[in-house]
Amino acid sequence: MQYSEVILRPVITEQSMRDLEEGKYTFEVDRRANKTLVKQAVEALFDGVKVAKVNTINVDGKAKRMGRYAGFTRKYKKAVVTLKPESKAIELFASEEE
Repeated sequence: MQYSEVILRPVITEQSMRDLEEGKYTFEVDRRANKTLVKQAVEALFDGVKVAKVNTINVDGKAKRMGRYAGFTRKYKKAVVTLKPESKAIELFASEEE
């Protein structure tokens, strides 16, 4: 598995925005990825970033209904990556200050 296939997208929630100040970044990752693979992928994809630890969470799908049809939303894996204090920050959003 290539590093670009491990990190799928950042997770943008109120909690994840609050954790940015503590150096914690939340990503949706491939369901087959383990903690060491997530750490290697983050350090390879973002320059100057040093990972202190990685926490992974398997998120189950929620039960949803559309009329009489019932189903589930998709399952996914989430990783909370904590950076070392001397590490550079990850730029999730390109700042357009012109």
